[in-house]
Order: sequence, then C-alpha cells, then structure tokens
Amino acid sequence: MCGIVGIHSVSPVGQAIFDALTVLQHRGQDAAGIVTEDNSRFFLKKANGLVRDVFRTRHMTRLVGNKGIGHVRYPTAGSSSSAESQPFYVNSPYGIALAHNGSLTNYERLATDLFQDDLRHVNTNSDSEVLLNVFAHELQQLHKLRPDPQDVFTAVSRVMSRIKGGYSVIAMLSGYGLLGFRDPNGIRPLVYGQRTAESGVNEYMIASESVALDALGFTLIADVQPGQAVYIDELGALHTHQCVDATDRAPCIFEYVYFARPDSILDGSSVYKSRLRMGEYLADKILATRPDHDIDVVIPIPESSRPCAIELANHLGVKFREGFVKNRYIGRTFIMPGQAERKKSVRQKLNPIGLEFKNKVVLLVDDSIVRGTTSQQIIDMARDAGAKKVYFASAAPAIRFPNVYGIDMAVKDELIAFDKTEQEVEKAIGADWLIYQDVKDLIRACIPVDSHEDRRFDCSVFDGNYVTGDIDESFLKRLEAARADDSKGASVTTLVDMHQSGR
Repeated sequence: MCGIVGIHSVSPVGQAIFDALTVLQHRGQDAAGIVTEDNSRFFLKKANGLVRDVFRTRHMTRLVGNKGIGHVRYPTAGSSSSAESQPFYVNSPYGIALAHNGSLTNYERLATDLFQDDLRHVNTNSDSEVLLNVFAHELQQLHKLRPDPQDVFTAVSRVMSRIKGGYSVIAMLSGYGLLGFRDPNGIRPLVYGQRTAESGVNEYMIASESVALDALGFTLIADVQPGQAVYIDELGALHTHQCVDATDRAPCIFEYVYFARPDSILDGSSVYKSRLRMGEYLADKILATRPDHDIDVVIPIPESSRPCAIELANHLGVKFREGFVKNRYIGRTFIMPGQAERKKSVRQKLNPIGLEFKNKVVLLVDDSIVRGTTSQQIIDMARDAGAKKVYFASAAPAIRFPNVYGIDMAVKDELIAFDKTEQEVEKAIGADWLIYQDVKDLIRACIPVDSHEDRRFDCSVFDGNYVTGDIDESFLKRLEAARADDSKGASVTTLVDMHQSGR
C-alpha cells in the first residue's frame, strides 16, 4: 500500500505534488519521491524518509516543469533500500516515469519474461520496476514515433493481459502526457479530478484518494474504474478508455477499515460514513449477544477507530470518552517494518488518561487486530490505569489469511487470529471479552445507504477468497519467505542509486 499522485498543469507542479504527498503521508512513511518534466526532460528526487525530510528547498527549486508524479512508499515487495523508492524511470521508449501502489502476484514470472523474452534489464527487486518495464516494452512494440492516446491505451490493455494482482498506476510519458490506470478488480484505489486555471484552461490530477484533490482545489470527477485508463495528453485534453471488457469490481475493504483518510470518498462511498456504520453494526451485535452488558465507557484507540467508537457508544447508550492521548510525531505502528519496531512504538505513541479508566468497565474499540501486539499492550495500559474490566471490540472481522495485494499481512504465523478461535484470541491479548465485526456487516457498512448495488469487496484476509484467482498454497509459502519480518533487512543495499547525485 502506497500513496501516488500525478498532476498535469499550466504552472509548475513541484510544490503541489509535495503538498499532495504530505496529505497522503498516512499511506506510506518509508520513502518519498517526485519526478517532474520540463522540455521533455525528467527531474527526480527520491529517498527514504517522510516527505518533509526527503525534500528541502534546494530540491524543490530543481523540480521544474508543469507535469509530474509523486509517491510515498510502504514496502511489501522488494526491500526498504532507498534505490527501491519511487518513482522509477526508463529512457526507452520516449522516457517513462512510473509510480505504483499495490502488489503484482505474478512478479517472478514477469521478471523472468522481461529478461528472457523482452530483453529488458531490471535493477531492483521491486515489482514496480517490473511493471514499468512491462509497460515500456508494450509501448515499444507499437513502433510509434509519436504515440497518440489510443496507442497508449493499447499498451495498457496489453499490460493488463500480462500482469496480475492489485495495482493502481500513474505514469508520465516524456513529451506526451500523464497516464493513470487501475487493475481489473479495482483492488487498489485511484481517483481523478480537475480544476480551472486563471487562464481558463483545465488542469487535471490523479491520486490515490479524493482528499488529495480536495487539498489542492481540484474537483473530483470520478474514480478510475476497474480496468480503466485515464490519459491527459500534452495539450491538456482528457481521454478515458476501458482497457479490459469484463471486470469484477472488488475494492480492498481495508481501505475503509484503516488505510484511507476518513475525509476521502472511494468508489462513491464516504470512508467516514462507513466507519460510523461499522460502529452501529457492532453495537447491534453487542446488544444481541450481551444485552445485559456492564460497559461504563467506550474508548477508541486513536485515531482511525474514533468514528466507529462514537457511533457504537451512541447506539449502546453509554458514555464515549477519549482515554488515550496520541503522540502525533510517532508514525502509524501498523506500517512500521518489523515486529520489534512496532512493539517498541506503541507505548511511545499512546498514553492513557488515568481518570477515564479508574474503577470502570471499559470497552476499547480498534479498527482491527492484526498481529495482536498493539491490542495486548493497550489492554495492559488500561489495566495499569485502574480499569476494573477491559473489553475489546474490533471494527473488522478476525484476520486469518495473508494479504497478497499490497498490505503487509503476508505471514500466517504473524497473524494472531490464524488458526485460533475468538476465545483463544481473547485470551492471547488479555481481554475480559472480545467481539469482532461480522464480515457481512462490514460489507454492508462500506456500501452507501442509498445504493441498491450488490457490491463485492476484496475480503481475502477474512475469508481466504483471493479475487484474482491465481493464489495457491505454494504462492503463499513463497510470499511468506520473501516478506517475513526476519528477511526484510537482508536485501542488498549497494544498488545503483544515481538519482541521489547532486543532493
């Protein structure tokens, strides 16, 4: 899971992309990068770190041009090396820069094909660089000196026929245009919008979430549909094309549970409203299973669970209180690389307000329980603060299966609910009582109330049903070996890193 943005403007875009990446920082805190284009030349800066740390004034002055793309990284495939930060670029054909959110499930096969058949060199272990080279190869096969929009869409169609997985992509063709496309299942999100410049010319932006459009004054046009491509040519004209005919829309439901900002609109659904409904349905389940509950107060685990907890408390008719103060200078612990780092950061990030716990029966509400580390420590903190009993509610169902589409949940043994009953998880995290959201209620929460559409979501982490249809046990074992916490620091760090020259 990463954050991506692309802007086609009539004025310099470097600062605007920086601002958009700052808004999307929650989607990745490992690395950041920007590439701009001016007079058919690319200007690139990328490195490990937060957006504010990667880019200094001297870098921003060099990022010239009216067109550009940006990326914030949360690594799941490849390594955490700075050489694997994005965007990536190739110089043939035309010059192409690309930023990618998601994971390719046939990455290994593609890498082999690129070397043996396409005769292209890949310098990292990143599936994003593989995707870039597949796209470059398909464009080159068209043998067009000046590709028009239909040529670009033809290349995208061929790319989609070769790659599998969950992905959203923004690419820039030097001297020709800005491109965005989304996988045929729409697993990873992508939206686009426009604003009118003072000259009256339309400017366009493509991004992971609508909140990035809002922050820069762009109006949301639509989500990029599953299997669709959006292209803004060099003259600033917008073109769209459905690159694959048959689509089975199944966006990742974890975007609504945790990843996306609450002020985003994804696939027509308000993330904030979805989280409110999660709380409503959790309350209904509590009232059905424990009508005589003795809950004194509902307390959220800041911050993504707050809307859910507020609505849950309202429906239960009990007090809602802020019981933890969050240190906003500590990153999101879920996306930190390594279990040891995540565990150390929990107590640095949260501090209890003792009077809200003392001698009370407390219901803690969190968006999900993945590895259980955070949940266990927070429950201990609540008890240390004087709580009589500590109940725990998860806005998401039990996570029992690996995620293969760009979320760092690849290793079964790292998932606390894998091969465990709810009662066993309850005991493992130290809760007096544990309640999970039902899958059907979570799906219902993520569909707009006024929608009569029968929507499907990628719920593979809950039910093991992988929507791309290409996942088997041997694949999961290979993925576990590649993405286990123990193996993440073993990658080569001496890769060619030319983009760092002149830092």
